[in-house]
Amino acid sequence: MTFSYPCLYSFRRCPYAMRARLGLLFAELQVELREITLKNKPPQMLAISPKGTVPVLQLLDGTVIEESREIMIWALEQQDPQGLLDKKTLQQSYDLMDKNDNEFKYWLDRYKYADRHTDMTQTEYRQRGEVFLQVLEELLTNNPYLLGTSVTVADIGIMPFVRQFAHVDRDVFYDLPYPNLQRWLEDWLEHPLFVRTMTKFQPWQDGDEMVVFQ
Repeated sequence: MTFSYPCLYSFRRCPYAMRARLGLLFAELQVELREITLKNKPPQMLAISPKGTVPVLQLLDGTVIEESREIMIWALEQQDPQGLLDKKTLQQSYDLMDKNDNEFKYWLDRYKYADRHTDMTQTEYRQRGEVFLQVLEELLTNNPYLLGTSVTVADIGIMPFVRQFAHVDRDVFYDLPYPNLQRWLEDWLEHPLFVRTMTKFQPWQDGDEMVVFQ
C-alpha cells in the first residue's frame, strides 16, 4: 500500500520551522519531512519556493505554503483537537504574533548577532527585546499560557523565538526578572510535542527513504 503526504522542507534549529512543526503536531497531521542544510538547499525546494527559506509545505494538490504562520493555521484548520484556534482569543493571538514577528524578531537578531550590528551594544539590543518579554511576563502572571488556561496558537507561534532569545546567553536570561516567562519556557522545553519537534534527522537527499513526521 502506498501513502502520500504533504511535503515539509524544514531546518531543525530555525524558530520559524519549529513553529510550523509544532502546528502540525498539535493538529495530529502527518507530513513527509525533508530536513535541509542552509548551505546546500535542495533544488526540489528551490523549484517550488525560490526565496529559499524554511519552512515550506507543499500540499498534495501542489499548493505551496511558504510562511510559517500560514502553515500553522492551515494545519490547525484541518483539525484542532486541543482548540488552539480558540475564537475568543484568536485575534489576540494574531496581534501577539505580529509583535513577535515584526518587532521582537528585529531586536532578537541584533542581540544574537551583535558583532554584525555595531550601532548598539549587545546589552542594549537585549534590553530592546525585553520590551516584548515584559508583555509576555505580564500575560503569564495569572495563567499558565499566554492567553489563559489552555494552549493557543500564540504559545506555539512565539515560544521558539523566546527560546532563541534565552539561548543567546542562558545565564543572563535566567537572571532577568521574568519568573513567569522563565517557567513558561521551561515547561515548553519539556513538553512532549516540543521534544518531538526537535528530533534530529539527517539532511534529505533525493532518493532517500521517506521520513514521516508525526
